[in-house]
Amino acid sequence: MEKGKERENAVIKEKCNRLKAPGVSGHSQKNDDNTGGEGHIKPVPTKTKKKGTSNMTRSVSEDKQSVTQVKKRQCTGNIEGLLSRLHLQDKKKKMSPADLLKICPPVKQIHDTSEKDLARTFLQKLSMLDYRARYIPVRQDDADVSYSQTVTISDSDDLDALFSTSVDSQSKQFHLHPMDVQMAVFHCSDSFLKQNIITKLSQCQYALPLLVPDPVTMDIECPLWTFRQIQKTWKKTQIKDNSHAMTMKTMPICKAETPMVSFFRLGSLPVSKSQLMNTLINDRHSTFFHRNCPGSTKCRLLMDGVAEIAWYCPAGKPNDSFTDCIAFCNLHGDALSFEKQREILTEKASVTVVLVPTLEKGQKGTTVIQDLFKSPNPLIILVADTDCGALQILIDAQSTDEISSILKSYDEKWTEVLTLKKKHDKSDLLTSKQTELEQISKTLQSATFGLEHIFREMGQIYEAHRAVQTQNKLTAWSKYPKLAADLMISGHPVELMDGDAGHVPLTWISSLIKELIKKLGDQRVFVLSVLGVQSSGKSTMLNAMFGLKFAVSAGRCTKGAFMQLVKVSEEIKKDFQFDYFLVVDTEGLRALELESNDTLHHDNELATFVVGLGNMTLINIFGENPADMQDVLQIVVQAFMRMKKVKLSPSCVFVHQNVTDIAAAEKNMDGKRRLQEKLDQMAQLAAKEEVCDADCFSDVIAFDVQTDVKYFAQLWEGSPPMAPPNPGYSESIQELKNIILSKAKCSPGITLSHFNRKIQDLWKALMNEQFVFSFKNTLEIAVYRKLEVQYGNWTWVLRSNMLTIENQLHTRIENEELDKVERSDLFKEMSKTSEKIKKDMSKYFEDDKDKEILVQWRGQFENKIKEFQEELVRGAIKKLDEIIQQKKACKKLDDKKTDFEDKLLQKSEELAHQLKDKAKDEEELKKQFDGVWSDLMRELTRDTQPIKDINLEDDLANILHILGFEWGLIIDSKKSSKYKTISQVSDYTEYVVLHKHQNTRGQGFASQMYAYIEDKTEKLKCHFKGLLEHGDQGLIISLITSVENQSLHEIMKKPVTTRGYSPTYLQEVAQNVQRTVTEFEQNKNYDFKKEFTVDLLLYVFDRAAIWLSQSHKKFTVNNDAHTYLESKKSQYYNIFRSYCNGNSSAVVFGEMICEKLKVSIVEAVCNKTAIDLAGHMRCTLPVFNGNRLNLEKHLLKSLAENEDFKGFINYIQKPRTQVEAFIEEKVNTHMLGEHKDKALSILRKNVEDINKLVIHALFDTTNNVKTQRGDIDMWAKEFSSFLKDKLTLDDIFCENFRDINNFDFLQETIEKGLVSITKTISQLSLDKMKEFRLRPDQILIDQLCNCCWETCPFCAAVCTNTMEDHLIKDNIDHSCPFHRSKAVNGVHYRNTKEISINFCTTEVASDRSFYPDGVSEELFLYKKYRTAGPRFANWSITPDEYTSKYWIWFVCKFKKRLEEHYGLSFTGCGEIPPKWTEFTKEEAIQSLDEMYRTR
Repeated sequence: MEKGKERENAVIKEKCNRLKAPGVSGHSQKNDDNTGGEGHIKPVPTKTKKKGTSNMTRSVSEDKQSVTQVKKRQCTGNIEGLLSRLHLQDKKKKMSPADLLKICPPVKQIHDTSEKDLARTFLQKLSMLDYRARYIPVRQDDADVSYSQTVTISDSDDLDALFSTSVDSQSKQFHLHPMDVQMAVFHCSDSFLKQNIITKLSQCQYALPLLVPDPVTMDIECPLWTFRQIQKTWKKTQIKDNSHAMTMKTMPICKAETPMVSFFRLGSLPVSKSQLMNTLINDRHSTFFHRNCPGSTKCRLLMDGVAEIAWYCPAGKPNDSFTDCIAFCNLHGDALSFEKQREILTEKASVTVVLVPTLEKGQKGTTVIQDLFKSPNPLIILVADTDCGALQILIDAQSTDEISSILKSYDEKWTEVLTLKKKHDKSDLLTSKQTELEQISKTLQSATFGLEHIFREMGQIYEAHRAVQTQNKLTAWSKYPKLAADLMISGHPVELMDGDAGHVPLTWISSLIKELIKKLGDQRVFVLSVLGVQSSGKSTMLNAMFGLKFAVSAGRCTKGAFMQLVKVSEEIKKDFQFDYFLVVDTEGLRALELESNDTLHHDNELATFVVGLGNMTLINIFGENPADMQDVLQIVVQAFMRMKKVKLSPSCVFVHQNVTDIAAAEKNMDGKRRLQEKLDQMAQLAAKEEVCDADCFSDVIAFDVQTDVKYFAQLWEGSPPMAPPNPGYSESIQELKNIILSKAKCSPGITLSHFNRKIQDLWKALMNEQFVFSFKNTLEIAVYRKLEVQYGNWTWVLRSNMLTIENQLHTRIENEELDKVERSDLFKEMSKTSEKIKKDMSKYFEDDKDKEILVQWRGQFENKIKEFQEELVRGAIKKLDEIIQQKKACKKLDDKKTDFEDKLLQKSEELAHQLKDKAKDEEELKKQFDGVWSDLMRELTRDTQPIKDINLEDDLANILHILGFEWGLIIDSKKSSKYKTISQVSDYTEYVVLHKHQNTRGQGFASQMYAYIEDKTEKLKCHFKGLLEHGDQGLIISLITSVENQSLHEIMKKPVTTRGYSPTYLQEVAQNVQRTVTEFEQNKNYDFKKEFTVDLLLYVFDRAAIWLSQSHKKFTVNNDAHTYLESKKSQYYNIFRSYCNGNSSAVVFGEMICEKLKVSIVEAVCNKTAIDLAGHMRCTLPVFNGNRLNLEKHLLKSLAENEDFKGFINYIQKPRTQVEAFIEEKVNTHMLGEHKDKALSILRKNVEDINKLVIHALFDTTNNVKTQRGDIDMWAKEFSSFLKDKLTLDDIFCENFRDINNFDFLQETIEKGLVSITKTISQLSLDKMKEFRLRPDQILIDQLCNCCWETCPFCAAVCTNTMEDHLIKDNIDHSCPFHRSKAVNGVHYRNTKEISINFCTTEVASDRSFYPDGVSEELFLYKKYRTAGPRFANWSITPDEYTSKYWIWFVCKFKKRLEEHYGLSFTGCGEIPPKWTEFTKEEAIQSLDEMYRTR
């Protein structure tokens, strides 16, 4: 119903009236009989039927009746039976609304209803707008009722076996179809009740009957009057002035002007048409009843031939399927059987949709479709069978005649051209004819139309939508990949590369393969691709080998590339490691229609693409012409060469088709020899082209000419078109198939997801001119990143274990229980953890789903783990040896400690006895103790000199003066403090002086003028910008960083903690720095001023000052008697006061032990908590539980969130320093911020554990001493022995406590003290941990920062390789997944202030050039950046059009500050594009997640 106006309704009514429809043209309210002109359903008058009989008795007369008559009578009987079962057959007149306007028994909400109540229940539920009225469960009272059975009608003369005497005696009754109930009620209702029913159906969002055949006469009625009460509301959306205008409409639906879409089917289909329509209108509600609805049965009586109508009303929302109201008409049943309804719907439809099965030419359905093609209205044909054969037949039928005509024209024109050429006619006529021939050739290509063009259109529609809007379930286009996946699974080839555009639609293909994965799982496939010249029989060979459907006719040559799935059967599946073959067929190389200057490039591109995709490639060679062979081989060999360079290793088999005599062994041997020679020759040529070492083809790919070459007989036995296929060809096909299968058995194939990524990687790389440098195997990268995370986990377990071992050994050394650490002992201690890591690694490499990719790195990472463990052991031995050396260095003081302690105890006890009466006068006690303490200190240290504090500032000034720098310069530099930021200076111009020009005497005038102009230019440069180009600035920054790192490394090697500080340490380092600066100045056009060297040395020693001071302090504490005694003063004052209070020796001794325990427990708890906290944060904090890339992502997020420009600059120039500061900040935030409670719980648990250990040691010690009747010396020795591995205890001196013999009391005293100690330590501030040997931030820094820190020479992006020595040991280049705008690093155009904003990844894909530094006059192509010097040679920068939103935002956000920092401007070539300014900070931060998730 395209128009809703009354005149349009009248047209339909008139047509219905001509068909003897009993519908009305107007509405009369006189009586029910006149309204609508309808009467009772009347039986068909026949001689054998009595009027009014409800059960129709069938008999066969002596005259033969046609099968059609019998069917009609059977149908009438079935309808009578239906009405009888519904108790509708007794209605003398039709039901009216009055029948419902009665107080009847309520509809019971019971599980089912009997058949006799079904009609009444249906009407009652419908009147209450219960859309479940269609789905009323029926209780079968008759045991004979069953599902419908098919009755076969034969040509037998005797029909008695077919029909019985009555309907009731027929074979078992069928279940009632829900729509038969609805239509029976409809037919038995008068016009008013029909209108009520239709209105209620509409309110329930059900389809309404539009064309209704009379169940007996089959006349068609159009009950349009019943639609008059139906109102519809919708919102129409239109685009005006690039904005959406919305209009709300509400009107009677019969007056609405709406387009109409008619649906019907031809023949029987495996899918439901009505269900398909529901997905368009409302996929959550069955507007049209379909075969899968509850209660549906195969047998229905009243629905075939009924056309229903429903409307889609948009709500004005983004997910609307249509922007305006649309009517949908659905013809139930086979449209071939209902010609009248089909004609009406086709005539009135705006769009006709036909569902068809596979059809053959000549069938009635084909004729109907061909008639529909001639209609001016749009036609959509949906092939609802398991393949697209019908549609392909239709398409071929449409294009065959046209192609034949064009080919005929082409042949005639080609003959004319040849005739003119034979005459050597070079006139304009020949040129004209050739132009016409070229035009016909183009027409021929355009006329070739196949199913692939429809699929291509689907893909283009899908990609276009995806480019501008997000996908959701309600958009029709979003279902296209699912449909294509269904086709592919059913065995239909799908276009991989658009043959006309030479383009791979990556979004479409990716979505298609993802749908395949959803349906099949991420199955493994063996990819078999084929290459060869055009029309060489590639597709024919594949079709014959696997039963595929690739296009093979001469007029339909394959264009582009197609892929098709072939399932491995269950019988042989056990022999293979994959589930499917995925066959990729390609267009021919050297295709005539593609001949142009771009042909070779296109062929190389195609060959590289399909060879890269394939696990195996068939190279198809046709004929025996060496010239033809050479062209193909050159392309193929170059493709394999590229695969070798990007570490892909497919296999290949050569197929030599159309060989005249394949049985001649000698000839075949000669052919193989010539092929091998050609391949070797092509390999050498390709090696030059691709800059690769290869002397023969086997250097490029594993190839055996004896087994990897197959000769084929010609296809036809005789001359076509009447020649049969050659049986020898079939034999060759089978032999080749066996070869392929045998090779495939050794291959694991690849997963569909891997194949999907491979397509993306190969095609993106091919889009760049230099494939090898552009190729990025994203799956390999992702797998490697995941492996890096695992490597981090493994190394963390080893590091954590080593820290625990090191902690224990450190305690034993401090307790003088260990004086040498053996390497073998450490490995033995680590053996259990080491074995577990080995098992975990083996499991990961062997069981991970990407194990085939991982295998290439297994040996490397196993060696890395061994090296890491070796490094841990070396580091631990070094640290523990230092402790041992410190202990030895302290021996002299340690020997005196016993004497010191004895005298201190003795003096404290004596003084206490003297002052016993003044015990409560704290001030007097303190005064007296201080006096005695001073005398005692002088006495004990009479023969020793205190170790002096160091004065680094004076020492450094003296060293600088010794090196030749003036005192004034040294003092001025120190006062200015400029040296402290020397590593962050943006322009080092003020630190340098240009070399003077050479003497120009004796040179020509031109040379002197050139020198003069150049000198002026340099002065102008100095005035406007500075002397140094960006390259020089970068080199100076690198020099400062290198000097800083090397100097700190050298200083920290000095034995300051064991032997103390010496100024010679600084002097040695200063001389090295001066020498390095002098060497750097060589071959530069400038020298450093003295200020630079002075500031650099001040900066280096300022960085080293903290370490030197701390180390010297440790030395002093361990070796200076004065310091040692001062540290004991508070301890002995407490002993003294305890004696004054009258405490016994046991109490004093117990307090002394508690004091020693307190110091030791605090140290042990803090060290253990540092290890535990680091482990906790490593596992739970996202910032620490990934690889290096993950850490960088969180750092960049933090910098952006805080808009920390200083932090950004520090990260750009000194990335490691900034990362270490970031780790420290995050650890402190975690410990002291919202996670403080967790950190404290870890600390308290460790306090509790050590408390239990000490109590247990006390108990065992006391028991042992009591059992063996020991003394206080034995007690001290036993107690120390129990704790020697866990706590560092000072020596326990017992000389003054010999009188102690009540060890239970001693134990009790110490336990009381422990309660106080435990309480105090449990409330310890987490900051206290910073004072001890192990710190959580330093542990995490050691774990996360021992990696590569080289920066990109263009944009300063940091190499993200986890291995610090990857370049030297593994020969792996520096790389990072995301580069930056060069503006970030202050790169500018030479001799200008214009900053360069380009990304280096786009630069290396361009034809632009650059200067490698400020000195060089030689330009280098970005494409060949590796040739520009050592800084560039070891960097792998992959060409990429991707530009990071994050760094674009950074440049725009800090534009002014970048200009100030670098002394440059974003003008001219460096002007920021307006689009860059659109990105917000939130988008920039969000882009980090996207960036690091995909790389």
